[in-house]
Amino acid sequence: MSTSDRLLLFLHIGFAIFTLGPLTAATHSTPRYIRKGNASVVRYLHRTTQIYGIGTLGIFLFGLALAEGDLAEVWLSASMTLFIVALVLLLIVDRDQRKAVHLLEAAAAEKAAAAPAHTAAAKAEDGEKAEAEDEKQATKPAVPAGDVAQVERGRIAALSGVVSLIWLVILVLMVWNG
Repeated sequence: MSTSDRLLLFLHIGFAIFTLGPLTAATHSTPRYIRKGNASVVRYLHRTTQIYGIGTLGIFLFGLALAEGDLAEVWLSASMTLFIVALVLLLIVDRDQRKAVHLLEAAAAEKAAAAPAHTAAAKAEDGEKAEAEDEKQATKPAVPAGDVAQVERGRIAALSGVVSLIWLVILVLMVWNG
């Protein structure tokens, strides 16, 4: 193995280690924060998915350079096909994360808009009783966090698991045949 091949292998493995770990952690964590209704964390995880998703292309490119045109090997073709399938699934996860952020922000805006209207009406009726009721309403969400973006949360959880399994299959193919 030449020095340039060793460098390509080092970059290939380095990209795999430093991009797939954070990408997998971000996609697997997203459903938990959608359930909690935390739009800012879901937005951060969406951005993390985008950045590391683009970084995974380095794995593919360095692996392609390592193959040196020997793409007739079945395990290389299978690995590349699985990698492309994983990237397509990550695009769906990215879309669902974006939609979940939008839905969570819309629910928060709806809650914020409903709170002042209720407060003004309640204070007009009765002073102290209204204040106690305002405190109850402030702690109770207008839309329960678990009810927002349920479809996206489920699809992100399922696809994240499938993508993780694809990464493992590719790893087994690389170790077994590499």
